[in-house]
Amino acid sequence: MPPKRKRTAKAASKAAAPAKKLKTNKKEAKSKAAPKSNSIPKVVAGVGSKFFLSGLLHDSEWSSALELEMQKDYFISLEGLLASGYRPSGSKTFPPEDLIFNAFNLTPLKQVKVMILGQDPYHDDGQAHGLAFSVPEGIKVPPSLKNMYKELEGDIKGFKVPDHGCLEKWAKEGVLLLNATLTVGAHKPNSHKSYGWQTFTDEVIQVVNAQCQKVVFLLWGNFAHKKEKLIDLGKHSVLKDAHPSPLSFGKFHNCKCFSRANEELKKAGLAPVDWML
Repeated sequence: MPPKRKRTAKAASKAAAPAKKLKTNKKEAKSKAAPKSNSIPKVVAGVGSKFFLSGLLHDSEWSSALELEMQKDYFISLEGLLASGYRPSGSKTFPPEDLIFNAFNLTPLKQVKVMILGQDPYHDDGQAHGLAFSVPEGIKVPPSLKNMYKELEGDIKGFKVPDHGCLEKWAKEGVLLLNATLTVGAHKPNSHKSYGWQTFTDEVIQVVNAQCQKVVFLLWGNFAHKKEKLIDLGKHSVLKDAHPSPLSFGKFHNCKCFSRANEELKKAGLAPVDWML
């Protein structure tokens, strides 16, 4: 029997080569299986990011009622769309991040007795602060709100037109000042209309419908009128009128929606809203 030949280092290296190549090929396959993408995955843009909307909703009643809605895919995508607008380098978005849910934080769920539905926030600097139709003190009163004041002057005895447009007092009275879309790009009206906010605020209306009693819904204009289908008319009151915009003020004027809302509240045994500002 011939003696066994010693395995040279060169031969050992050659034998090991296929294993090394196999390892390299595995790496390449893994790399090919994960194509590069410039898009941000939903989970990163939403829950996994520093910008997380549920953290801005401070009222515990609303937070509990809307918790599951905020975990849905469309809402996580919405967060991703908004994240860039609230970064210092991003395109400007209104209202300020901490005021997106101002309407909910000022009007706890169980205290809602009137809902006024707007469309989207004011889109110029300093105007939007999370309450439909309202602006912070020191900001010029917008045309629609001026027309609301004109109507109040003729409808509510003793009402005096204030020198500001801040409706926070109403919010604390139990008037939910809800915009159907809660954010907007600077100087671009309705720019966030397709983000998913209306799915969320439709759920808000349904939460109020289910969990509150004898709420008066003030629906102004054709857009708001369509939300009537979300409301149980045997349980709540709906007052439909024209929008207070200058384009339709002729139809809004003398509708007496504010006194009518108070009459509905009284019929239900609830305290009327003090509309004075």
